[in-house]
Amino acid sequence: MHRSGLTELEVILAVAHRQSFRAAARELGMSATAVSNAVAGLESRLKVRLFNRSTRSVALTPAGERYVERIAPALEEIQRASEEITAIPDTPTGTLRINVPQECVSLLYDPLISEFLSRYPQMRLEMTSEARMVDIVAEGYDAGIRLAESVPQDMIAVPLTGDVQMLIVATPEYFARYGKPQSPDDLLQHQSVGMRMSHGGVYHWELERHQQKFNVNVPPRIVLTEMRAIHRAALSGIGLAFISAWFVQEDIAAGRLVSVMEEWCQPFGGLRLYYPGRRHVPPGLKAFIDLVHEIRDR
Repeated sequence: MHRSGLTELEVILAVAHRQSFRAAARELGMSATAVSNAVAGLESRLKVRLFNRSTRSVALTPAGERYVERIAPALEEIQRASEEITAIPDTPTGTLRINVPQECVSLLYDPLISEFLSRYPQMRLEMTSEARMVDIVAEGYDAGIRLAESVPQDMIAVPLTGDVQMLIVATPEYFARYGKPQSPDDLLQHQSVGMRMSHGGVYHWELERHQQKFNVNVPPRIVLTEMRAIHRAALSGIGLAFISAWFVQEDIAAGRLVSVMEEWCQPFGGLRLYYPGRRHVPPGLKAFIDLVHEIRDR
């Protein structure tokens, strides 16, 4: 019999049905002593005798009959609920809700997202993109994705990407006209594509070399909120952009953009999938995590 956590009530019903402590013990997979102790313990707490006992028979008292009549339907419903939930298949089904930074979904689509949906046709993936940092538990998400430095300390984190590097880039035409900066001070003589942060301020570029750290406010010609818009602005020749290598590596390889001062652009922890706790991970999330590990090990 499946254990619902209501052992004493299960014992009472089994003894009432079998009219025998030993028979009830065999049905429940318990010792006769444990059954007797369970009945005695409940009777003690209720301060009423539920069974009349003799050496040859066990029978419900009038109080016991009323008690069994009331608890039997409720316990049956609890047992049915317990059996139904444990019968849920391990095959992932349903909806997996993940909160991600703006513009990251496209970076993860191939192969992670496309392969997950192909492999698990009964799963639906809901990915909400936003700049603000959210409480994934309070807002009903199964997991979140953020840069390593932003993952809450009480969460379990799984690496999605390697380290990321921000780069200072502009078009060859821009550098031909204004020259290439060599130091943080030189940046102040240039114009930039600024980035508005979720808290409202404009991002100051964070540069580091040989333990020297600078936060540089490069004068912006235009201020944008989306990395892809910043990417397009840089390609148009408006000014310098401080942008993730993920977005511009193909442009640098093709000569459409030029990267400068790379020794001042130190890499940092990349994207992490994070979720609360290790116990009872939903099958859909577990399948997603397993696929992350599989892809990274290829």
